[in-house]
Amino acid sequence: MSKIRTLETVQKPAAALDTPTDLSHTAVKEISAALNGLLADAFALYLKTKNFHWHVSGPHFRDYHLLLDEQADQIFATTDELAERVRKVGGTTLRSIGDVARHQSIKDNDAPFVAPNDMLRELTADNKAMAAAMRKAHQIADKHEDAATAGLLETFIDSTERRTWFLFEASRNPDKSGH
Repeated sequence: MSKIRTLETVQKPAAALDTPTDLSHTAVKEISAALNGLLADAFALYLKTKNFHWHVSGPHFRDYHLLLDEQADQIFATTDELAERVRKVGGTTLRSIGDVARHQSIKDNDAPFVAPNDMLRELTADNKAMAAAMRKAHQIADKHEDAATAGLLETFIDSTERRTWFLFEASRNPDKSGH
């Protein structure tokens, strides 16, 4: 039995979007679901980071404003790669803001004011959660021997951990850290 899946035209509403792959139907479904969850969280985290970038205030305004803008750019840069990976493995990806909302696990923050240090702590926790979700997606990719998805996620995990580290260090209160 060949591992190469042929284009399927039966029982698929969007046969024109079917992509040939050597991954099983189950692998495509599980990997796509994991990556779409990450994609939704990337959009949610991007918008939250930009929201905080736009609304940061206080004595560290410039530093935080630049940090959050840089991090938002990094997060947004992952969205196309995640979505295209879903398509490469034969899945379909998110199509709307509503689709993002249905798949995201990162919570929105619609508060009219958030103190700068609270912004940094919230984004630290969100980035930690994103890294954990990426590790779970990596396990799914490993289970299905999808080295390309695993490799992509390894790069993104490293970047996410770097953002977490920077946010954590920026949020430390010098009066309580002994510095």
